[in-house]
Amino acid sequence: MRNITTPALLLAVAFFTTSANVLDSSNTPVVVTPLASKTTTASGQPITLPQKNVEVQVSSYQIAPGAILPVHKHPFPRYAYVEQGTLKVTNVETSAANTYKTGDFIVEMIGQWHQATNTGTDPVKLLVIDQVKQGAKNTILQN
Repeated sequence: MRNITTPALLLAVAFFTTSANVLDSSNTPVVVTPLASKTTTASGQPITLPQKNVEVQVSSYQIAPGAILPVHKHPFPRYAYVEQGTLKVTNVETSAANTYKTGDFIVEMIGQWHQATNTGTDPVKLLVIDQVKQGAKNTILQN
């Protein structure tokens, strides 16, 4: 195995941890800014994907001010980017809560009952990405 020199290692770290300028096909600069890197869910679980036939589903959510979502859980990974607003997510099994605001990235808990509330005065807008077994839904409501 080759040894990596310290300057090369530092260059690699700098490349992957800062904004990167690249060129598109028209030679116009494109700025890439990493927003999040997560290996666990909001409750500390490791992120695991379905083993085969994975389907990526992308949705836009808008949650009215004061709205309280029903208690639910997700059997597969769900990620959300908060485009606008303030959302409080409470794990109803442990009472632990996290509050997310504009610009935050959420890795939702898997298989744990939770509830979300728009605690702000503006609608919450989310870009939601699910990774599910093909054809499956990723929200189960508590009866």
